[in-house]
Amino acid sequence: MAAANYHNTPKKSLILRDNEFMGDLAAWERANAGDNDEQLDRLRRNLQKVRELELTEKQAEAVHLYYDLGLSIPQIAQERGVHKSTVSRTLARARERLKRYLQYSW
Repeated sequence: MAAANYHNTPKKSLILRDNEFMGDLAAWERANAGDNDEQLDRLRRNLQKVRELELTEKQAEAVHLYYDLGLSIPQIAQERGVHKSTVSRTLARARERLKRYLQYSW
C-alpha cells in the first residue's frame, strides 16, 4: 500500500534540484563567459558604415523610418506614396544587403 502512495506523489525534490541545477548552470555561464564588447563595437561600427555606404538611398530611408523612427510599413508606404509591398520588398533587400556585408563582422 505504501508503494502505491509513493508512485502517486509528485517528486518536488527532483523538480527543485533540476531548477537549482539549471540556475547554477546559468550563473556559471554568466560568470565564465568571455567579454564580447569588442566584437559588438566592431559590429556597430560596421553596421553604420554599411548603412551609409552600401544601401541605396531608398533602402537607407526605409531602414531609418522603420527601425530608427519606429514607423510601420503602412505608415512608410503612405508617407512615400507607394504600395505597402514596395516598402516591404525594399526593407527585405536592405536586410539582405546588410546581412551580406555584416556576416564577416562577427
